[in-house]
Amino acid sequence: MGSHANPCITFKGNARQAMEFYREVFGGDLEVGTVADFGAPGSADDDKVMHARLDTAAGYTLMAWDFPDDRPGHPAYRPGNNVAVFLGGDDHELRDYFEQLSVGGTVTLPLAKQVWGDEAGSLVDRFGISWMFNITNPRH
Repeated sequence: MGSHANPCITFKGNARQAMEFYREVFGGDLEVGTVADFGAPGSADDDKVMHARLDTAAGYTLMAWDFPDDRPGHPAYRPGNNVAVFLGGDDHELRDYFEQLSVGGTVTLPLAKQVWGDEAGSLVDRFGISWMFNITNPRH
């Protein structure tokens, strides 16, 4: 099997809604487990997502969880700009994904041909997650 890397996105209580939205955009199979599902029913966080995984038809895997509220040993939750989910390739679906993810969000770089010859663009979706796209232009 080897190794692989998957983005795991942290949310502040809306991981389920975000992952359901991403399933609408990308399709695929979504599994969601709450804190209660993993053995802590009755806690204040029992309905929060402890683990979510979306395996898409295109072969992408996105993971997510809800950040725990004010727990000793956990730094404070702060959405940041230090991580972006990057999608690249020559799939025609990438344009559709860009358009769908931008609904309710902010396009920070419109999808357009760049100096290196590919189409590229970026956006922040309605959940505050940064996405970067690069659509490869076949070289002749």
